[in-house]
Amino acid sequence: MTHIHPTQAAEFWEARYQGGGPVWSGRPNPLLVREVSDLEPGTALDLGCGEGADAVWLASRGWRVTGVDISRTALERAAGHAAQAGVGDRVRWERHELGVTFPEGSFDLVSAQFLQSPVPLDQDTVLGMAADAVAPGGTLLIVLHAGWPSWQEEAPFDVEFPTLAGLLAALSLPEESWTVETRETVRKPSVSPEGVEGYRDDHVWRFRRTGH
Repeated sequence: MTHIHPTQAAEFWEARYQGGGPVWSGRPNPLLVREVSDLEPGTALDLGCGEGADAVWLASRGWRVTGVDISRTALERAAGHAAQAGVGDRVRWERHELGVTFPEGSFDLVSAQFLQSPVPLDQDTVLGMAADAVAPGGTLLIVLHAGWPSWQEEAPFDVEFPTLAGLLAALSLPEESWTVETRETVRKPSVSPEGVEGYRDDHVWRFRRTGH
């Protein structure tokens, strides 16, 4: 197991992004695309935006996006990708160590895609703040890995994977103010670096804020 001190979070992610080429595929997360394509564009907050694929996709669909990440290098790459896609004027980039600082304002869409980390992250606090940032009538979309890939024989680091019901309990969203629109486990193919074929399960929750 890899154990990393909490104060190393920014250094860890900065080193990862500075370590070579692109870290992610450059394509938007499929579950974001599935869950958001039917929504009317408005203002969006992309938490843990990385190199910006989700934010750029949202902007290309007409959203005004705030992209947030802990790594300056990731945000610089994201801004470059937005400019290349011709949507640089529709995205604002902010650096935050979520759980310590958080963007101001409210948003029609708050997206938290795979906010899971080998460095300590107060996930419950961050997702609670994410819910608070959703404007009335807006959407909170959370996608998290449900476990390790089927081919992963030993966990590379300590992480607690949520259950569908467990995250609902942790968020404690008032039923009179929120509607659960999606609560589902999705299985996708996954191939190990050595070429072993398998699968990985992801959980997806979509909530609609119906009241103040």
